[in-house]
Amino acid sequence: MADDKRGMTYAQAGVDIDAGNRMVDLIKPLVRATARPGADAEIGGFGGLFDLKRAGYKDPILVAANDGVGTKVKVAIETGRHDTIGIDLVAMSVNDLVVQGAEPLFFLDYYACGKLEPEVGAAVVAGISIGCRQAGCALIGGETAEMPGLYQDDDYDLAGFAVGAVERGEVLPRVDITEGDVIIGLASSGVHSNGYSLVRKVVVKSGLPWTAPAPFAPEVSLGEAILTPTRIYVKSCLAAIRETRAVKGFAHITGGGFPDNIPRVLPKGLGARIDLTRVAAPPVFKWLADVGNIAQNEMLRTFNCGIGMIVVVAPKDAAAVSAAFTKAGEQVTTIGAVIRAQSNDKAEDRVVYDGALDLKL
Repeated sequence: MADDKRGMTYAQAGVDIDAGNRMVDLIKPLVRATARPGADAEIGGFGGLFDLKRAGYKDPILVAANDGVGTKVKVAIETGRHDTIGIDLVAMSVNDLVVQGAEPLFFLDYYACGKLEPEVGAAVVAGISIGCRQAGCALIGGETAEMPGLYQDDDYDLAGFAVGAVERGEVLPRVDITEGDVIIGLASSGVHSNGYSLVRKVVVKSGLPWTAPAPFAPEVSLGEAILTPTRIYVKSCLAAIRETRAVKGFAHITGGGFPDNIPRVLPKGLGARIDLTRVAAPPVFKWLADVGNIAQNEMLRTFNCGIGMIVVVAPKDAAAVSAAFTKAGEQVTTIGAVIRAQSNDKAEDRVVYDGALDLKL
């Protein structure tokens, strides 16, 4: 029976299978670049494979995390800069894995759009590939979904899924976190990937286009500055764990800032006292606070304010752990200590502050 040429096609409905195949061809070398022991980082099968034995594990516990990058994606779309948003995608999941002492092993992505442009998708995956290499994990699979009618033509969204492993008995946080332990802060690269709905409102209020020089970093455009990728702390955290054996806990400072994230790694009855005079807020946060007239407590609960990861250690080990992070390329500052919690009713009641953030431009 001859084909009915009058019949409808999937392409007429807005889904281009050939474009999807072209994108796969474009990203194959990017995926191969993330190969590591345990995974050859080839794509095309129905599932990705990982060999824990080849990765050197004896009695591992698997740790999984997934996340997106929120409305930071909208900034990438509006600026036409798609090459770094994939780094953010990887960072948000792998930084959560290392908090539990786990080494990220592999990553999968989900890319959904209204109309698939293979070059845009490949640019996003290029960033994912960079992020995976920074974290030491393999990109072993993913999914691309073209969904006209759900997304506008230029819109897309991202989700990422990471799996790591840690030997049994080495899971963090440790149970021996106690009053008097030292809290060390690792500098962020900027806004990272939280609070972008507020960031975008501040930019609208400023009246500046994304192409304008950033008021807080005039050597680059506002769009480029706001899209600075999230710092990936995996290799430095794993190095500090292995070299010192003294890390008691980590907290990844994401949405919710200090008050919501630090208590997540502290035993019941304990809280944190943070010296805000020790937290060096980068210029981008000063600009956001100034233009948006954002109060300090709102800044602290929305943004990382310059500290992307905190580390809990015993006082006797603070110098050695700080040295290990400095050696690994991190900017390190002692910002507080573990205290008895004032209340266990709310997470924010377990974090108290001394001093104030310097948010003056």
